[in-house]
Amino acid sequence: MRLRFCKGDWIAIAAVVLFAAVLASAFALHAAAAAGVTVEVRLDGELLFSCPLEQDAVYTVQGDYTNTVTVRDGKAAVTASDCPGADCVHSGWIDAAGRAVICLPNRMELRLAGAAEDVDIIVG
Repeated sequence: MRLRFCKGDWIAIAAVVLFAAVLASAFALHAAAAAGVTVEVRLDGELLFSCPLEQDAVYTVQGDYTNTVTVRDGKAAVTASDCPGADCVHSGWIDAAGRAVICLPNRMELRLAGAAEDVDIIVG
């Protein structure tokens, strides 16, 4: 018994290959957009440190409370905090310019800055 492809089989194969190509290019564009993004950490509005998003690092921010900022695999997050509620830890990982994680009790801001900032709206 010999298997033969029908016209519909070729269309399905082409659709899968096209979908894979689109998905691969979307990932490539996302990686290219992440290049040039800088992690900035501020305490009371003063810049404590900054580093490229591609550079893995762990920083400790000491204010009224202690925050641990982790940069890994092109993403950044507050991974530990002793502040009440620890909402900054529950904010999760950010990976796009213009995104931020704020710890209000410690007055700490983790922000991703870069040329391709993704601003939703500007008021004022």
